[in-house]
Amino acid sequence: MELIRFDPMLGTALAIGSAGKDPNRPYGQKKQELAMTALRKVLVVDDDPVVRKSFDRVLTSKGYAVITAESGEEALKKLSEEKYDIVYSDIRMPGMSGLEVAEKVKARRPWTPVVIITGYGTAIAEERAKAAGVASFLHKPLSPEMIEESARDVLAAPAALAEPVIAASVAEAAAAGSVLKNIALFLAAPFIGLAYIIVLPFAGLTMLALLAGRLAAKNATVRAVAVGVKHVAMVIAAPFVGLAYIVLFPFVGLALLLWMAGKAITARA
Repeated sequence: MELIRFDPMLGTALAIGSAGKDPNRPYGQKKQELAMTALRKVLVVDDDPVVRKSFDRVLTSKGYAVITAESGEEALKKLSEEKYDIVYSDIRMPGMSGLEVAEKVKARRPWTPVVIITGYGTAIAEERAKAAGVASFLHKPLSPEMIEESARDVLAAPAALAEPVIAASVAEAAAAGSVLKNIALFLAAPFIGLAYIIVLPFAGLTMLALLAGRLAAKNATVRAVAVGVKHVAMVIAAPFVGLAYIVLFPFVGLALLLWMAGKAITARA
């Protein structure tokens, strides 16, 4: 036996015992709708308890988790504590208006769709709401079908969930790249220091030899001696330069591989 309850706000009778059953819809469509609404959280902001109960009754029967708030201030507090998939807000309430709620929600969570409920809508108010990024409007008087279709249409829009996923992916990729870079620098640091210790004395000797060569360039005897000293210095320095290459090159190659891996991870994200 079905329980029938009259809703004065919606102006219609609701079948409580058979809510959500529609024999005319194909099974595949019902299954898709259930998958779409599973675990979806809806926040309804309205100072009228009849409206809040109406949304709760209609959407809960369709598989949504409905949370209500009596004011904009209460709604923003709840939004700071947990995430919601849709926010419904009445346009005219004591204290913070629905437009202010919409603007603050979109400023904090731009990916969260906001639907404005209005019975006194003006062109100016609707323009301001659109500028804030409101997803759609629900005009009173409401019906169960209007509420259900609104929630389904808003969730079906691609932008409803795309932005937080992209943002999370980019953040994760950036964090992974940063971790790889820090590991590579940590591993390479002592070897880079060793390379500096090995190479810098010879770099200094080379500079001194160049300066001495320039000064002695006009004297043939000194020039011949300088050439001989140069060859001797190169013979002495060769094993140390080779050692520097042996020490440095594996870590240069490792750093390049890590850098390329980081770029690949970022590109895939």
